Amino acid sequence: MRKTFKLSHPKIKVPRLVEAIKFEVKKYLRRERRKELPPDVDFWDFDCRYGADEASSEVIHVSAINKFISQAESEQLESFYLEILAKPGHRRKRPTDEQGCVEDPAIEREGEEE
Repeated sequence: MRKTFKLSHPKIKVPRLVEAIKFEVKKYLRRERRKELPPDVDFWDFDCRYGADEASSEVIHVSAINKFISQAESEQLESFYLEILAKPGHRRKRPTDEQGCVEDPAIEREGEEE
């Protein structure tokens, strides 16, 4: 999906436009994730770009899309560019310590609080 979204409409208010844009993006992500995976692929990953226009767009993480759409609304932009491209994703193994246990920083922090 490569699209420039407009945040102005003669009859629809901006908050409703923003909700519609977020829903359209979510629907696109769901549709792409439902597609059949190629062999040796674990999941669908996404390359995302956001900016005021295509030339000034920057790479963002897929989980930050809603935040950037809300930011465009708060900055009262007339339009913004959003690009979401599906790519194959591969899971990586978590690092392990000498005993073969998975290193989890959250577990270490819990032990320090006591």
